Amino acid sequence: MTIATPSPVLYTATATAFGGREGRVASDDGILELQVVPPKTMGGKGGATNPEQLFAAGYSACFGSAVAHVARSQKLVTGPVEITAKVGIGPITRADGGQGFGLTVALEAKIPELSREQAEALVNTAHQVCPYSNATRGNVPVTVTVV
Repeated sequence: MTIATPSPVLYTATATAFGGREGRVASDDGILELQVVPPKTMGGKGGATNPEQLFAAGYSACFGSAVAHVARSQKLVTGPVEITAKVGIGPITRADGGQGFGLTVALEAKIPELSREQAEALVNTAHQVCPYSNATRGNVPVTVTVV
């Protein structure tokens, strides 16, 4: 399989985790600095963000931009668009028989000013454009629905 590499790379985000899931994360420019803890459902104390929430926030924002990009290119007027990303985590059995953890993603799009058919076509095309979708394709099960 050939992996498509962006050329040129337009931006590189840099963040560092200190202490893994029970520590903090910070971007190199100081704009992002958050405590991270495991959620209560995974035995943590909760009360702060976690990597899955951060991934969901990034994916939903990026997918929303992909929807807007495709809509502009198709001259569609969408009105306000809402994208909700639900990121799940749980145990998996790897192809080699070993154990690990995997993710699932459910993207839900609200595009009230388009017909359901138009909205579904738009999000399906956006799913081919979005960098998060391209990064997860073949690695993480992702569903995209119009709600």
